[in-house]
Amino acid sequence: MVNRESALAAHYHTGHSGLAERTGVTLTEVRDLGLLQIAAWPNTLSTVAKTACSMAGCTTAPAPGKAIDGSAGSLLRVEPLKCWLVSASGEPLNNTEIDAEQGSTLDLSHSRTHVRITGEDATKLLNRHLPLDLRAASFPVGSVASTAFHHVGVTLWHSSAGFELFLPRGFSVSLWEGLVESAEQFGLEII
Repeated sequence: MVNRESALAAHYHTGHSGLAERTGVTLTEVRDLGLLQIAAWPNTLSTVAKTACSMAGCTTAPAPGKAIDGSAGSLLRVEPLKCWLVSASGEPLNNTEIDAEQGSTLDLSHSRTHVRITGEDATKLLNRHLPLDLRAASFPVGSVASTAFHHVGVTLWHSSAGFELFLPRGFSVSLWEGLVESAEQFGLEII
């Protein structure tokens, strides 16, 4: 297996910045992302959903815009016919082959940078960049959205650990710098 180098390696500096008296936002790069896209054809969605659930270790597939946690990972329904399987361990995923007549799988692990955003001001920070209603009633834990961050397509998942932002690797440095600069107004901790 190829060792992955973080796209943020030269720009990732741990510590506190911004407001000295508080930490309103914490940013963390989640390394060793295991991310598998599972796609179905319109007439095979239920069959592929069962296979995806088996791979994730869960009993039911998520509805569009939702996520479900399983024993091997979390299934995120990012599009009507596509799920992402995010590995719970960060290890490579069991790339179970899906018959081409049923759907397809694609390993996206190397194509995304995974950033976790937590803290009491995490929603305020994200609302400065994403055109989404992130209030708890509109985007509760278990919600997923494909959206834009400075004209770049990103995926946001509200997990039990915080907001999980999946950035395209080629744009991750510029988007990271924007997050860091904006988060300093709340008091920022990078861990």
